[in-house]
Amino acid sequence: MTFEPEQLGQSSQELASKLRELRRQAGLSGVRLAARCHMSQSKVSRIENGKVRPSLLDVEQILRALDAPAELVEEFAALARLANTEWRNLRELRRKGLGTRQTELKALEASSAHIRCFLLSMVTGLLATPEYVRASLAHSPADTSKAVAGKLERQAVLYDTTKRFTFLLTEQAARWPVVAPLALAEQLDRLSALTYLPNIRLGVIPLGTPTPRTPMNTFTIYDSSLATIETSAGLLVLRDARDIRAYLEEFSGYDECALFGDDARAKLAKWSASCRS
Repeated sequence: MTFEPEQLGQSSQELASKLRELRRQAGLSGVRLAARCHMSQSKVSRIENGKVRPSLLDVEQILRALDAPAELVEEFAALARLANTEWRNLRELRRKGLGTRQTELKALEASSAHIRCFLLSMVTGLLATPEYVRASLAHSPADTSKAVAGKLERQAVLYDTTKRFTFLLTEQAARWPVVAPLALAEQLDRLSALTYLPNIRLGVIPLGTPTPRTPMNTFTIYDSSLATIETSAGLLVLRDARDIRAYLEEFSGYDECALFGDDARAKLAKWSASCRS
């Protein structure tokens, strides 16, 4: 099933109203529907009022409880899929302000216990030196001062030992010349230093390492509830549990191919020395 990018993330209210109307047509109260679905009545109410974004599983449970016909099941599944997938194009992100995006990310990181990040072509802001951060935003036509400050401020979350981080970087991501050679050497040294933090697993995947599949994009998984996929045109946000499981499986495959600990630090030191030479 495919959708136009503009449709994504825009069907939550429509889905909520249609579920509410379907329940009324079936002659069921919210309490009786909740009992049939093994949900709380308050959750059913929040779903029907658009205050909670239902998962595909929630929608399927409700439709089964209402004995919905097959054609409605297909229609509602499509709406739920749209509601759980969001597209943010680069123009929209710039219009809102790159600093605003950093505030959103900070809140998302604060609410997550385990963040997994696969880096295909660049070092993420959480791991970047100030010079690397500034250089990574240099192409933007907008004022980037708030975004730079926001990226650096977000790095404090790395030292919160109640949280876990797993970063996987391809050699291309680690070595891509976003900054001049000496500055890149400093960036590589920072990556190496971060491997000593007890709540961080940082692995590198050298060129030539066989991987179970060919990576296409940088992506981040927040716990098991949300995944974001970065493209050159914008950001895809996934909330469907099946999509998130697929990305967790992909991440696990790359994790098994990465070098960690002393092996990772040895590679990073070699690449840093190459920059300094």
